[in-house]
Amino acid sequence: MGARWVAGVTRARAMAAARLGPGAARSLAGTPTPAEAVRALAGTPYRRGLDPQSGTEEAQRAVLDALVWQLRVLAGWQPRAGAVAVRLLASGFEIANTRELLDALDSGRPTAPYRLGALATVWPRLSRARTADGIRTVLATSVWGDPGADTRGAILTGMRLSAAARTAAQVPPAARWAAGSAALLVAREAHLTGRPLPAPAARDASRLLGTPAVRAATYTDYRARLAPAARWALADIERPEDLWRAEARWWAAVDRDGQALLTGSRFALPAVVGTVAVLGADAWRVRAALGRAAHGERAREVFDELVG
Repeated sequence: MGARWVAGVTRARAMAAARLGPGAARSLAGTPTPAEAVRALAGTPYRRGLDPQSGTEEAQRAVLDALVWQLRVLAGWQPRAGAVAVRLLASGFEIANTRELLDALDSGRPTAPYRLGALATVWPRLSRARTADGIRTVLATSVWGDPGADTRGAILTGMRLSAAARTAAQVPPAARWAAGSAALLVAREAHLTGRPLPAPAARDASRLLGTPAVRAATYTDYRARLAPAARWALADIERPEDLWRAEARWWAAVDRDGQALLTGSRFALPAVVGTVAVLGADAWRVRAALGRAAHGERAREVFDELVG
Protein backbone atom coordinates (compact mmCIF):
# COMPACT_ATOMS: atom_id res chain seq x y z
CA MET A 1 0.00 0.00 0.00
CA GLY A 2 1.79 3.12 -1.22
CA ALA A 3 1.20 6.69 -0.15
CA ARG A 4 -0.04 7.58 -3.66
CA TRP A 5 -2.70 4.87 -3.48
CA VAL A 6 -3.83 6.05 -0.05
CA ALA A 7 -4.11 9.64 -1.27
CA GLY A 8 -5.70 8.63 -4.58
CA VAL A 9 -8.33 6.36 -3.08
CA THR A 10 -9.12 8.81 -0.29
CA ARG A 11 -9.74 11.49 -2.91
CA ALA A 12 -11.77 9.06 -5.00
CA ARG A 13 -14.07 8.16 -2.12
CA ALA A 14 -14.64 11.81 -1.31
CA MET A 15 -15.63 12.50 -4.92
CA ALA A 16 -17.94 9.49 -4.99
CA ALA A 17 -19.63 10.56 -1.77
CA ALA A 18 -20.42 13.99 -3.26
CA ARG A 19 -22.47 12.62 -6.17
CA LEU A 20 -26.20 13.32 -6.27
CA GLY A 21 -27.46 9.75 -6.07
CA PRO A 22 -30.84 8.26 -7.05
CA GLY A 23 -32.92 10.18 -4.52
CA ALA A 24 -31.75 13.60 -5.65
CA ALA A 25 -32.12 12.52 -9.27
CA ARG A 26 -35.75 11.59 -8.64
CA SER A 27 -36.35 15.01 -7.12
CA LEU A 28 -34.70 16.65 -10.11
CA ALA A 29 -36.83 14.61 -12.50
CA GLY A 30 -39.97 15.76 -10.72
CA THR A 31 -39.15 19.45 -10.94
CA PRO A 32 -42.20 21.35 -12.27
CA THR A 33 -40.39 22.99 -15.20
CA PRO A 34 -37.21 22.34 -17.19
CA ALA A 35 -35.86 25.76 -16.18
CA GLU A 36 -36.26 24.92 -12.50
CA ALA A 37 -34.48 21.61 -13.06
CA VAL A 38 -31.50 23.40 -14.60
CA ARG A 39 -31.37 25.94 -11.79
CA ALA A 40 -31.45 23.12 -9.24
CA LEU A 41 -28.09 21.92 -10.53
CA ALA A 42 -26.44 25.15 -9.41
CA GLY A 43 -25.90 23.74 -5.92
CA THR A 44 -24.45 20.42 -7.05
CA PRO A 45 -21.07 19.13 -8.28
CA TYR A 46 -22.43 19.73 -11.81
CA ARG A 47 -22.47 23.51 -11.39
CA ARG A 48 -19.03 23.89 -13.00
CA GLY A 49 -19.53 25.62 -16.33
CA LEU A 50 -23.32 25.56 -15.95
CA ASP A 51 -25.34 28.58 -17.03
CA PRO A 52 -28.49 28.51 -14.85
CA GLN A 53 -30.38 30.11 -17.74
CA SER A 54 -29.43 27.43 -20.25
CA GLY A 55 -31.82 24.97 -21.83
CA THR A 56 -32.01 21.25 -21.17
CA GLU A 57 -29.57 20.16 -23.87
CA GLU A 58 -26.97 22.70 -22.81
CA ALA A 59 -27.37 21.62 -19.18
CA GLN A 60 -26.98 17.97 -20.15
CA ARG A 61 -23.75 18.86 -21.93
CA ALA A 62 -22.58 20.81 -18.85
CA VAL A 63 -23.15 17.68 -16.75
CA LEU A 64 -20.74 15.76 -18.98
CA ASP A 65 -18.24 18.63 -18.97
CA ALA A 66 -18.32 18.49 -15.17
CA LEU A 67 -17.80 14.73 -15.25
CA VAL A 68 -14.74 15.15 -17.49
CA TRP A 69 -13.34 17.63 -14.99
CA GLN A 70 -13.99 15.22 -12.11
CA LEU A 71 -12.19 12.42 -13.93
CA ARG A 72 -9.24 14.67 -14.75
CA VAL A 73 -8.92 15.57 -11.07
CA LEU A 74 -9.32 11.94 -10.05
CA ALA A 75 -6.62 10.78 -12.48
CA GLY A 76 -4.25 13.47 -11.24
CA TRP A 77 -4.37 12.05 -7.73
CA GLN A 78 -3.57 8.49 -8.75
CA PRO A 79 -0.34 6.53 -9.13
CA ARG A 80 0.43 5.56 -12.70
CA ALA A 81 -1.71 2.39 -12.75
CA GLY A 82 -4.72 4.28 -11.45
CA ALA A 83 -4.28 7.14 -13.91
CA VAL A 84 -4.03 4.69 -16.82
CA ALA A 85 -7.25 2.99 -15.70
CA VAL A 86 -9.14 6.29 -15.40
CA ARG A 87 -7.95 7.30 -18.87
CA LEU A 88 -9.17 4.04 -20.36
CA LEU A 89 -12.51 4.26 -18.59
CA ALA A 90 -12.91 7.82 -19.90
CA SER A 91 -12.28 6.75 -23.51
CA GLY A 92 -15.86 7.56 -24.42
CA PHE A 93 -15.08 11.27 -24.29
CA GLU A 94 -12.30 11.00 -26.85
CA ILE A 95 -14.74 9.03 -29.00
CA ALA A 96 -17.35 11.77 -28.52
CA ASN A 97 -14.82 14.41 -29.58
CA THR A 98 -14.04 12.36 -32.68
CA ARG A 99 -17.74 12.02 -33.49
CA GLU A 100 -18.22 15.76 -33.23
CA LEU A 101 -15.14 16.35 -35.38
CA LEU A 102 -16.54 14.05 -38.07
CA ASP A 103 -19.86 15.88 -37.90
CA ALA A 104 -18.08 19.22 -38.21
CA LEU A 105 -16.15 18.03 -41.27
CA ASP A 106 -19.51 17.29 -42.91
CA SER A 107 -21.40 20.37 -41.77
CA GLY A 108 -18.67 22.96 -41.54
CA ARG A 109 -19.96 23.90 -38.07
CA PRO A 110 -17.44 22.93 -35.40
CA THR A 111 -18.49 22.42 -31.79
CA ALA A 112 -16.41 22.78 -28.65
CA PRO A 113 -14.75 19.47 -27.75
CA TYR A 114 -14.53 18.03 -24.26
CA ARG A 115 -11.40 19.34 -22.58
CA LEU A 116 -9.62 16.08 -21.88
CA GLY A 117 -6.22 17.18 -20.62
CA ALA A 118 -4.32 14.12 -19.42
CA LEU A 119 -7.32 11.89 -20.21
CA ALA A 120 -6.52 12.19 -23.93
CA THR A 121 -4.55 9.59 -25.84
CA VAL A 122 -4.38 11.06 -29.36
CA TRP A 123 -6.97 13.83 -29.29
CA PRO A 124 -4.49 16.70 -29.87
CA ARG A 125 -3.41 14.98 -33.11
CA LEU A 126 -6.94 13.97 -34.06
CA SER A 127 -8.20 17.51 -33.59
CA ARG A 128 -5.88 18.68 -36.37
CA ALA A 129 -7.23 16.18 -38.92
CA ARG A 130 -9.17 17.78 -41.75
CA THR A 131 -10.56 14.67 -43.45
CA ALA A 132 -12.03 11.36 -42.35
CA ASP A 133 -9.07 9.64 -43.95
CA GLY A 134 -6.79 11.82 -41.85
CA ILE A 135 -8.64 10.73 -38.72
CA ARG A 136 -8.23 7.10 -39.75
CA THR A 137 -4.50 7.61 -40.31
CA VAL A 138 -4.01 9.08 -36.83
CA LEU A 139 -5.98 6.25 -35.22
CA ALA A 140 -4.03 3.60 -37.13
CA THR A 141 -0.77 4.86 -35.64
CA SER A 142 -2.10 4.95 -32.06
CA VAL A 143 -3.40 2.60 -29.38
CA TRP A 144 -6.84 2.82 -31.02
CA GLY A 145 -5.72 0.90 -34.10
CA ASP A 146 -6.90 1.10 -37.69
CA PRO A 147 -10.73 1.16 -37.82
CA GLY A 148 -10.61 -0.49 -41.25
CA ALA A 149 -12.32 2.28 -43.23
CA ASP A 150 -12.75 6.04 -43.15
CA THR A 151 -16.54 6.11 -42.91
CA ARG A 152 -18.15 7.66 -39.84
CA GLY A 153 -19.65 4.33 -38.77
CA ALA A 154 -16.40 2.38 -39.16
CA ILE A 155 -14.36 4.95 -37.25
CA LEU A 156 -16.74 5.27 -34.30
CA THR A 157 -17.58 1.58 -34.04
CA GLY A 158 -13.92 0.68 -34.32
CA MET A 159 -13.00 3.12 -31.56
CA ARG A 160 -15.73 1.87 -29.24
CA LEU A 161 -14.77 -1.78 -29.63
CA SER A 162 -11.08 -0.97 -29.38
CA ALA A 163 -11.71 0.84 -26.09
CA ALA A 164 -13.81 -2.05 -24.77
CA ALA A 165 -11.18 -4.65 -25.69
CA ARG A 166 -8.35 -2.66 -24.12
CA THR A 167 -10.40 -1.96 -20.99
CA ALA A 168 -11.20 -5.65 -20.54
CA ALA A 169 -7.54 -6.58 -20.96
CA GLN A 170 -5.99 -3.83 -18.85
CA VAL A 171 -8.58 -3.00 -16.17
CA PRO A 172 -9.81 -6.33 -14.77
CA PRO A 173 -12.40 -4.83 -12.37
CA ALA A 174 -14.12 -3.27 -15.40
CA ALA A 175 -13.91 -6.30 -17.73
CA ARG A 176 -17.56 -7.27 -17.18
CA TRP A 177 -18.76 -3.78 -18.09
CA ALA A 178 -16.58 -3.70 -21.18
CA ALA A 179 -17.97 -7.02 -22.40
CA GLY A 180 -21.54 -5.90 -21.72
CA SER A 181 -20.98 -2.62 -23.55
CA ALA A 182 -19.57 -4.46 -26.54
CA ALA A 183 -22.56 -6.81 -26.55
CA LEU A 184 -24.93 -3.83 -26.74
CA LEU A 185 -22.93 -2.13 -29.47
CA VAL A 186 -22.68 -5.19 -31.71
CA ALA A 187 -26.37 -5.95 -31.19
CA ARG A 188 -27.26 -2.44 -32.31
CA GLU A 189 -24.89 -2.40 -35.29
CA ALA A 190 -25.49 -5.90 -36.64
CA HIS A 191 -29.08 -6.63 -35.62
CA LEU A 192 -30.84 -3.27 -35.41
CA THR A 193 -29.22 -1.05 -38.03
CA GLY A 194 -27.92 -3.95 -40.15
CA ARG A 195 -24.40 -2.55 -40.56
CA PRO A 196 -21.66 -5.19 -40.85
CA LEU A 197 -18.64 -4.74 -38.59
CA PRO A 198 -15.37 -3.77 -40.27
CA ALA A 199 -12.71 -6.46 -39.89
CA PRO A 200 -10.75 -4.76 -37.05
CA ALA A 201 -13.93 -4.14 -35.07
CA ALA A 202 -15.04 -7.73 -35.63
CA ARG A 203 -11.72 -8.98 -34.24
CA ASP A 204 -12.10 -6.89 -31.08
CA ALA A 205 -15.72 -7.98 -30.74
CA SER A 206 -14.72 -11.65 -31.09
CA ARG A 207 -12.23 -11.30 -28.23
CA LEU A 208 -14.96 -9.97 -25.97
CA LEU A 209 -18.08 -11.79 -27.15
CA GLY A 210 -16.80 -14.92 -28.86
CA THR A 211 -16.58 -15.58 -32.59
CA PRO A 212 -19.85 -17.59 -32.74
CA ALA A 213 -21.80 -14.58 -31.44
CA VAL A 214 -20.15 -12.13 -33.82
CA ARG A 215 -20.95 -14.42 -36.76
CA ALA A 216 -24.55 -15.06 -35.72
CA ALA A 217 -27.06 -14.31 -38.46
CA THR A 218 -30.01 -13.46 -36.20
CA TYR A 219 -30.45 -11.55 -32.97
CA THR A 220 -31.82 -14.65 -31.25
CA ASP A 221 -28.73 -16.65 -32.17
CA TYR A 222 -26.52 -13.75 -31.19
CA ARG A 223 -27.94 -13.66 -27.67
CA ALA A 224 -27.66 -17.42 -27.31
CA ARG A 225 -24.03 -17.51 -28.46
CA LEU A 226 -22.70 -14.61 -26.43
CA ALA A 227 -19.78 -15.37 -24.15
CA PRO A 228 -20.91 -15.70 -20.50
CA ALA A 229 -19.09 -12.50 -19.49
CA ALA A 230 -21.26 -10.49 -21.91
CA ARG A 231 -24.57 -12.36 -21.85
CA TRP A 232 -25.89 -10.50 -18.81
CA ALA A 233 -26.21 -7.24 -20.73
CA LEU A 234 -28.99 -8.61 -22.95
CA ALA A 235 -30.86 -10.63 -20.33
CA ASP A 236 -34.62 -10.46 -21.05
CA ILE A 237 -34.04 -8.21 -24.09
CA GLU A 238 -35.73 -10.37 -26.70
CA ARG A 239 -35.93 -7.76 -29.50
CA PRO A 240 -33.24 -5.43 -30.79
CA GLU A 241 -35.81 -2.63 -30.70
CA ASP A 242 -35.58 -2.77 -26.88
CA LEU A 243 -31.85 -2.19 -26.70
CA TRP A 244 -32.45 1.26 -25.18
CA ARG A 245 -33.76 -0.58 -22.13
CA ALA A 246 -30.62 -2.70 -22.00
CA GLU A 247 -28.45 0.42 -22.06
CA ALA A 248 -30.26 1.86 -19.04
CA ARG A 249 -29.87 -1.46 -17.23
CA TRP A 250 -26.18 -1.50 -18.14
CA TRP A 251 -25.71 1.82 -16.37
CA ALA A 252 -27.65 0.58 -13.36
CA ALA A 253 -25.44 -2.52 -13.19
CA VAL A 254 -22.27 -0.43 -13.50
CA ASP A 255 -23.52 1.74 -10.64
CA ARG A 256 -24.20 -1.28 -8.40
CA ASP A 257 -20.88 -2.91 -9.22
CA GLY A 258 -19.06 0.36 -8.69
CA GLN A 259 -20.57 0.78 -5.23
CA ALA A 260 -19.51 -2.77 -4.37
CA LEU A 261 -15.95 -2.04 -5.49
CA LEU A 262 -15.88 1.10 -3.38
CA THR A 263 -17.11 -0.57 -0.22
CA GLY A 264 -15.23 -3.84 -0.67
CA SER A 265 -11.78 -2.48 -1.55
CA ARG A 266 -9.03 -0.84 0.44
CA PHE A 267 -6.41 1.46 -0.99
CA ALA A 268 -6.03 -0.10 -4.42
CA LEU A 269 -7.17 0.05 -8.04
CA PRO A 270 -10.67 -1.46 -7.59
CA ALA A 271 -11.77 1.50 -5.46
CA VAL A 272 -10.65 3.93 -8.17
CA VAL A 273 -12.47 1.92 -10.85
CA GLY A 274 -15.56 1.88 -8.64
CA THR A 275 -15.40 5.65 -8.30
CA VAL A 276 -15.29 6.16 -12.06
CA ALA A 277 -18.28 3.83 -12.36
CA VAL A 278 -20.48 5.61 -9.83
CA LEU A 279 -19.53 9.07 -11.09
CA GLY A 280 -20.33 8.05 -14.66
CA ALA A 281 -23.63 6.47 -13.67
CA ASP A 282 -24.57 9.51 -11.62
CA ALA A 283 -23.96 11.83 -14.56
CA TRP A 284 -26.02 9.56 -16.83
CA ARG A 285 -28.80 9.54 -14.23
CA VAL A 286 -28.76 13.33 -13.84
CA ARG A 287 -28.92 13.81 -17.60
CA ALA A 288 -31.88 11.40 -17.71
CA ALA A 289 -33.53 13.37 -14.90
CA LEU A 290 -33.14 16.60 -16.87
CA GLY A 291 -34.72 14.88 -19.86
CA ARG A 292 -37.57 13.62 -17.69
CA ALA A 293 -38.20 17.13 -16.38
CA ALA A 294 -38.20 18.53 -19.90
CA HIS A 295 -40.19 15.85 -21.73
CA GLY A 296 -42.44 14.38 -19.06
CA GLU A 297 -43.99 11.01 -19.76
CA ARG A 298 -42.07 10.58 -23.02
CA ALA A 299 -38.84 10.26 -21.02
CA ARG A 300 -40.29 8.44 -18.00
CA GLU A 301 -39.46 4.90 -19.09
CA VAL A 302 -35.79 5.62 -19.70
CA PHE A 303 -35.44 7.31 -16.33
CA ASP A 304 -37.35 4.61 -14.48
CA GLU A 305 -35.21 1.84 -16.00
CA LEU A 306 -32.12 3.48 -14.60
CA VAL A 307 -33.35 4.65 -11.21
CA GLY A 308 -36.04 2.08 -10.50
